[in-house]
Amino acid sequence: MPKREGVALGIVAVALAVVLPLCNMLPPTSPLAVSNFTLNLFGKFLTYAILALGLDLLWGYAGVLSLGHGVFFGLGAYAMGMHLMLEIGSKSVYQSALPDFMVWNQVTALPLFWQPFHSSVFTLAAIVLVPGLFGLAFGYLAFRSRIRGVYFSIITQALALSAWLVFNRNEMNLGGTNGLADFKTVFGFPLNQPGTQRALYLVTALTLAAAYLLCRWITLTRAGKVIVAIRDSETRVLFSGYSPAAYKLFVFVVSAVLAGVAGALYAPQVGIITPAKIGVLPSIEMVVWVAAGGRGTLYGAVLGAFGVNWIQSWLTTSYPDFWLLFLGGLFMGAVLFFPDGIVGALGRLGSRVHRILTKRRARATLDGPHLSQATHVLSRPPSSDQ
Repeated sequence: MPKREGVALGIVAVALAVVLPLCNMLPPTSPLAVSNFTLNLFGKFLTYAILALGLDLLWGYAGVLSLGHGVFFGLGAYAMGMHLMLEIGSKSVYQSALPDFMVWNQVTALPLFWQPFHSSVFTLAAIVLVPGLFGLAFGYLAFRSRIRGVYFSIITQALALSAWLVFNRNEMNLGGTNGLADFKTVFGFPLNQPGTQRALYLVTALTLAAAYLLCRWITLTRAGKVIVAIRDSETRVLFSGYSPAAYKLFVFVVSAVLAGVAGALYAPQVGIITPAKIGVLPSIEMVVWVAAGGRGTLYGAVLGAFGVNWIQSWLTTSYPDFWLLFLGGLFMGAVLFFPDGIVGALGRLGSRVHRILTKRRARATLDGPHLSQATHVLSRPPSSDQ
């Protein structure tokens, strides 16, 4: 990454991580005050950026397009949501130790797979291990079978559809179509307190920074070079003695873990997680974020996640009927006219402007001596012969 872009990214990161929470602490009458709603909105964007980083590492660098990353996002979110639901305890509507939806469905005892989520330590481990192990199992079966290209994208989309159908079933005891909601506390801290919201935001911002550094470090290692080579020519890498399946599996698992962590941070800040975040449509939206921002750059994925979701927030409020049309148009425009996204388009524009300015400076430098000589000749007095 160029030095100037790194400095700009650092300034934006500091602004998001420090300035926004400080502005949230100002009185509401202050012109610089940031409301709790705005802080939560940006916190949600930060979680999307974490997911986009993992997806960019998988698609932009390894060349593996996944259309099912909503599944891993949902696994992390549901793991956190289950713990938050159990934290409510007898403070629920029905004043029962069971979550409200279980009481409504006449469940008399807490299901066995729910019980470990009473523990905060187990929940934090599950946020990482459940998406990671699921990604490991799915990726191993897919890459061992040498499924790649559009076929891999299709089976990941089928995975998203299957997961959406499973999580929608009431028999799973995960809330059905309503999902998990109405969280009261997070690890004992009240969610309705501004201090808790600021702490969640800071944790999310630090997690995003750590995720970016992890992904950047991976791309700079020898494994990262092999991953890029697999994207460019998997057959050549195979004949060079490397195992493309192993490297792709590694990236797929890292991407799944980042998606799960993003989902876990999403649940307490938004206050709800439903199967709607697991299905095919949200998984495709995640790909649009990376495509619009610029794949293969990491910071382009972060920019795309922020930009697209900011526009979505505005359009769904002011013009709700146009959001899906805009999303489809954005994806087609990115593929047809801006294949390297906003970052690539800005980079080309900057290079073009730099070339034009360089040519003008060179022309001025070459024309300078000639203009000086002409001025000197014209300024001399005419001779007697003239």
